[in-house]
Amino acid sequence: MPRVSQDHLDARRRQILDGSRTCFARFGYEGATVRRLEEATGLSRGAIFHHFKDKESLFLALAEDDAARMADVVAEQGLVQVMRNLLDAPAGVEARALGADWLGTRLEVSRRLRTDHEFRDRWAQRSELLTAATRARLQWQHQSGNLRDDVDVDVLTAYLELVLEGLVSHLAMGLPAKHLGSVLDVVEESVRRHRGR
Repeated sequence: MPRVSQDHLDARRRQILDGSRTCFARFGYEGATVRRLEEATGLSRGAIFHHFKDKESLFLALAEDDAARMADVVAEQGLVQVMRNLLDAPAGVEARALGADWLGTRLEVSRRLRTDHEFRDRWAQRSELLTAATRARLQWQHQSGNLRDDVDVDVLTAYLELVLEGLVSHLAMGLPAKHLGSVLDVVEESVRRHRGR
């Protein structure tokens, strides 16, 4: 029997994550049945669960994948850029990862954190990735002299994460996004160091 290449396995895993992201965003965790996951990924349950132990492991891997993508954006451009990507999300898998489908996954994570203690414990191990990336970016900005120095970096990290959660909630409720780009300009300006200070 021919051996399957690592590239093929990685491509299959990516196919499962991309399809399941859409499925979880559309139907939520409970509504993302195995049959719906099969339809969304175009793969059989055997193929899906060859890569992931169970549905929760798949969902955690998806949420972790999204957090890693966000952390990459944060490392290069900051957390406010992640928020701008949510507002601008055009079509395409990479954009959807930080757009509407990502939003659905993020909301599902928030819901499960409130209702499922076991999930909360498993997620806690993964959620530090984004916080660490945000803190590192802010520390770099501070060392570069671009960040206000009258507020601790940990406080600014918590502030930006709180703004992200508020933006997620706002978009999830379907409220107008017309002026949110300008709101993010204000948020970005609020953490910058002003040379006159």
